Order: sequence, then C-alpha cells, then structure tokens
Amino acid sequence: MPLNEVVAVLQDLNEFVVSLDRLGSRQASGTADEHTVGTFIADWDVARRLSRARHVISVALDEQLSEEDNLAIDALCEQGRFYTDNVGYPSPDQPS
Repeated sequence: MPLNEVVAVLQDLNEFVVSLDRLGSRQASGTADEHTVGTFIADWDVARRLSRARHVISVALDEQLSEEDNLAIDALCEQGRFYTDNVGYPSPDQPS
C-alpha cells in the first residue's frame, strides 16, 4: 500500500474520530443536535471519504491475501450492523 494513501486514510480517520468525539460532547452538553451532526456529515463529505478509506484498505488486502482469505473477510464485513429506516428495530436480515 503506498505510504501517501495510508497517510491520507489515517488523516481522514483521525479527523472523523476527533470531530465526532467533539460533536458527542456538544450533544451531551446540549449545544449540538442531530442537525449539527448531519451538517458535519454532509459538509465534510464523510460518506465519500470513508468509502475511499474502505477501498484503499480493500485493495491492499486483495493484493496481500489469498482469494479464500479475502472471501472470509468479505463475509465478516457483511455481518456488520447497518443503518436501516427502522431505527431501534432489527433489520429483516438480522436476528431479533
């Protein structure tokens, strides 16, 4: 994995971790709400940047691991928790 890509991913992840922690603190103190978090996510292009980070890591794994190992990792990733419009309720593909 090229060093410049690793550094870019780490910078993005660090920005998100620090910023989300600060937003969480502001929410806890009552000085931020869901709109503030939504604005951060949109203005900082969080979805695209996280998608890029996932791609960089996936490409590096694909190059380093066997096809069998990569399939096992893909299967583990599919077991993640994903947002649904049924907040507070299990998604149809996850057990209750």
